[in-house]
Amino acid sequence: VQLQASGGGLVQAGGSLRLSCAASGRTFSRYSIGWFRQAPGKEREFVGGIAWSDGITAYADSVKGRFTISRDNAQNTVYLQMNSLKPEDSAVYSCAASSRLVSQTSGYAFWGQGTQVTVSS
Repeated sequence: VQLQASGGGLVQAGGSLRLSCAASGRTFSRYSIGWFRQAPGKEREFVGGIAWSDGITAYADSVKGRFTISRDNAQNTVYLQMNSLKPEDSAVYSCAASSRLVSQTSGYAFWGQGTQVTVSS
């Protein structure tokens, strides 16, 4: 499966953005999708994800209550709705596919190119 993240941009603190992760491949619905982010000088970190089997979502504590992940299997797309953005949310956001929903980057076999999110204070 091939993935492409989009929807990043520049937004003021408190604002919102919606990222999209578009996938190609007929088996997209069988993959759990994770969102990750990496800020300059920092390690890539798990933001959240959605399981393929039952749509269960999981989030990092730092974004819980502000970010929401959803998927549209018919459109082969997963969305990351980001509200109440903070400057510390600034990073390159990437999506990745795995056979199950895990938070470790090593658990994901397929990665898309990232999209830059910049939150100004």
